[in-house]
Amino acid sequence: MNVPEIIRQSWTLFEPDLQAAGYDLVEVEFGKQHGTRVLRVYIDKEGGITHADCQTVSQLLNPVLDARDYIEEDYVLEVSSPGFDRPLRKPADFERFAGEELKLSTHTALLGRKNFRGILQGFRDGLILLTSEGANVEVHIENLKKANLVR
Repeated sequence: MNVPEIIRQSWTLFEPDLQAAGYDLVEVEFGKQHGTRVLRVYIDKEGGITHADCQTVSQLLNPVLDARDYIEEDYVLEVSSPGFDRPLRKPADFERFAGEELKLSTHTALLGRKNFRGILQGFRDGLILLTSEGANVEVHIENLKKANLVR
């Protein structure tokens, strides 16, 4: 299974259980870190994330991962808070953090480039709205590769 499929499958499997437990699934990443494959899951909740929350979620997700066994290679599960440079992925994220600065990259070029930095204006009709270098930019959510707050 390729990396995008592992990430898609993880979102599908994890999000309902995390929501039921009171957590918001912020992002899923799968890649190598210091020679080890890492499945990194970012979570959030009202009031923020503690180390105990990360342990709880790890204990919640491990049986799901063991039962589904969709990742063929050895890996380590890491559960983390979204951190200072929080990733943005869902429409609700782009509405919630309107007015804040963000960095954004796209899959395909838009206005001759793939990387933008600017002020998030919100989300409307499938479009992420931002002001970058004095211009209004609209990025379709399907074209979003990565977005993070800049704090």
